[in-house]
Amino acid sequence: MGRIKKYIEINGKKFWTLFDTGSRNTYVTEEVAINLLTFDLPKVNPVSLGGSVHNISKGCILICKIEGYDVTDDARVMKKIGKDDDGKEIEILLGALTMQQWGIIPVPEKEDIDMSRYPKEFVEF
Repeated sequence: MGRIKKYIEINGKKFWTLFDTGSRNTYVTEEVAINLLTFDLPKVNPVSLGGSVHNISKGCILICKIEGYDVTDDARVMKKIGKDDDGKEIEILLGALTMQQWGIIPVPEKEDIDMSRYPKEFVEF
């Protein structure tokens, strides 16, 4: 049983992604962010991630395809996220809020995700 890692697509390019339910927010590296709309945050946000504190000053709008499904959300931009268990650089860390919003269900025993709850429509109250 391992962590879920797979490629997701942004503008036709594939990026190595860690689906991390232990992280509330979504993060992308600067290399990924050059493919997205970015913006300056009103103030620097310190974030503890991977045993280090990172000062986040930029955000972006993540527009991607996950297993063919369109997913959009905001993300924080970092220089580097770190490496996965196999030593491969993580380019996107997809957090719990994004997964919840888009019905992405981690299936750790298969090291995969389930997209069967992807919303066909959004019902607002």
